[in-house]
Amino acid sequence: MTEVEIEKENAAIAKEYKELLKVSYRTLTKDDKKMIRSAFDVALDAHKNQRRKSGEAYIFHPLAVAKIVASEIGLDATSIAAALIHDVVEDNDDYNLADIEQMFGETVARIVDGLTKISSLKKDMDVSTQAENFRKMLLTLNDDVRVIIIKIADRLHNMQTMDVMRADKQVKIASETLYIYAPLAHRIGLYNIKTELEDLGLKYTEPEVYSDILLKIKESKEEQDLYIKEFSKVISNSLNKENLNYTIKGRPKSIFSIRKKMQKQGVSFDEVYDKFAIRIIYKSDIDNEKFLAWKIYSIVTDHFRPNPTRLRDWISSPKTTGYEALHITVMGPKGRWVEVQIRSDRMNEIAEKGYAAHYKYKNVDEQEDSLEDWINKLQEALENPETNAVDFVEQFKLNLYSKEIFVFTPKGDLKSLPKGATPLDFAFSIHTEVGMKTRGAKVNGKLVPLSHELQSGDQVEILTSESAKPNPNWLDYSTTARARSKIKSVLKEDKKRVAEDGKELLRRKLKQLKITLDEKSINELVNFFKLKTSLDLFYRVGIGTIDNSMLKDYASSRSNALMSFIKNKISRKTSISKEEIEKEEITSKYDLLVFGKDEEKLDYKLASCCNPIPGDPVFGFLTVSEGLKVHKKNCPNAVSLQSNYAYRIMSAKWIDSSQQEFSAQIKLSGIDNLGLVNEITKVISSNMHVNMKSLSFDSDDGVFSGKINLIVKNNTMLKKLIDKLKTINGIDKVTRV
Repeated sequence: MTEVEIEKENAAIAKEYKELLKVSYRTLTKDDKKMIRSAFDVALDAHKNQRRKSGEAYIFHPLAVAKIVASEIGLDATSIAAALIHDVVEDNDDYNLADIEQMFGETVARIVDGLTKISSLKKDMDVSTQAENFRKMLLTLNDDVRVIIIKIADRLHNMQTMDVMRADKQVKIASETLYIYAPLAHRIGLYNIKTELEDLGLKYTEPEVYSDILLKIKESKEEQDLYIKEFSKVISNSLNKENLNYTIKGRPKSIFSIRKKMQKQGVSFDEVYDKFAIRIIYKSDIDNEKFLAWKIYSIVTDHFRPNPTRLRDWISSPKTTGYEALHITVMGPKGRWVEVQIRSDRMNEIAEKGYAAHYKYKNVDEQEDSLEDWINKLQEALENPETNAVDFVEQFKLNLYSKEIFVFTPKGDLKSLPKGATPLDFAFSIHTEVGMKTRGAKVNGKLVPLSHELQSGDQVEILTSESAKPNPNWLDYSTTARARSKIKSVLKEDKKRVAEDGKELLRRKLKQLKITLDEKSINELVNFFKLKTSLDLFYRVGIGTIDNSMLKDYASSRSNALMSFIKNKISRKTSISKEEIEKEEITSKYDLLVFGKDEEKLDYKLASCCNPIPGDPVFGFLTVSEGLKVHKKNCPNAVSLQSNYAYRIMSAKWIDSSQQEFSAQIKLSGIDNLGLVNEITKVISSNMHVNMKSLSFDSDDGVFSGKINLIVKNNTMLKKLIDKLKTINGIDKVTRV
């Protein structure tokens, strides 16, 4: 770098630092500024020889993270200092944790230690899976929630500056972000950051979808602004008459949430009706907040008809994230549904800043904060060594995003549970012992099954018995991480005991069939009975679901396979080595896919969860027991696989699709009319290379819906067929399942 360039860079660094002090949400004292300056100097020194992949000085990264922490999240000077030096100990041998504690005190050192531990987890990939790493990261929640908050800010800046990375790295980091960081931001109440993380996650996991929706949002912005103006004009006069101090803002829904609606409802961008929300923010003292919210609700519904099923009162019962607001959906101008969010200034600040604003408004004598309460509840599940890490993280993630219901205990206390919760979840939320001894439940005074889905306002009473204990069905009746981890833990212990007996029993039975129980025969048995693990095998033998006759079938298939292999080799007049006989025969078939940089041809199976067909963007996933499986890039399991097992992912691309056929299913809906089914079958039969396996149609009051199972050569042929079906009179929608 030239002297001029160095001078220019130093000026930019100084500017960023001054900006950091200006944008802080908190009022910084002289001592605060002194600590922040000291942290900046340490970071500047520690990173002086480092550059980011983009080529810029590394110091810009901790400065950007500290700015997010200071302005968007609104944390204190301690957190800003910790954010500035969050990479110092990990990246530099000149500084250790003791130095940090000496310079900045115990709290900053503890936060930096937590962040350093999280960063070092990446290096453990050969030893443990990414899911286990996530679990370790979540354990830091109990040390100091600021560790996770600064980590979220760090992830946000990395996502904002990811353009220079390799495509496979982008997909891995974006998948992790959608899988765990965005839900965590949501749970901590950082809604703005959650939205940005989701949008950036989509940008790198499905770039074409992201660009398409972004372009359409930009194109419709002018029309949207006019609509918001028209809506505001109607209610402004009435709000002014009541002398209310308020602002009305229009807020477009995020690209990610629009994409979710399109997928969930099976509609196009134009058919998504609520692409934006209108927010009314009013000034009020705490005593009058609730009264004014309902007053504004009354004014809005005087002008626009509300949808009674879409009222959300989070003022009377705030979310456990601390979020408070009144949400209503009304029929706005031009017959369009519009979501209206009513919040006070205080509620708006909590919605935007989450954790920090919540503490700003918290009274000293207030009861334990819901975030702290939530963290305490998690500890048992987090530290339970029996819980499978992937299962745990999957369940944890679901709980982060789940909507809430509020139910009452027999004494009238209010309990918050995720939507879809059952009496079992309620029992475990009271106490583990209550959950373990659950015999039955009463909801609103009536006996209900344990699978009964609770609704907001229900009063729940748990009936217990000393003889009751968890059984495998309970996993189908529970949704919360706490309940499931406790049930799994008990069932696993029972299963292990039965499996130990089962293993010995299997050894004796195989001996009679002249087969030795070793690693090879165990793997063969697991595959033969289509099981996942040897534990499953021993357990099934232990409980008697795998009996003598089934083991004889296995022994017979073993000898038949060997004989057929030998005959095949003899018929080709080729010599057979002992090693060849022992190896399982692999059928040579022409591969349609190539894998990795070297475009290797490998044996693979198509995943049944998403049924890819040639032309679909896909990737390969190396499974433990079933070899290489191919998934669509937008498969429901893609984000989880790419996030938890990035090291098992292989890039894949189609090279030929003329030699094989694939199954696909399409859904149709529209207005029923005479001869419609005949017309549909005519279109399908006239399309060469497409065969119909089955079709089913339902008609209800003039509206029909149908499913057709097809055999097709590739994606292009399927798209052509869908386009032709859309032209049939009466058909409204045709989508691939």
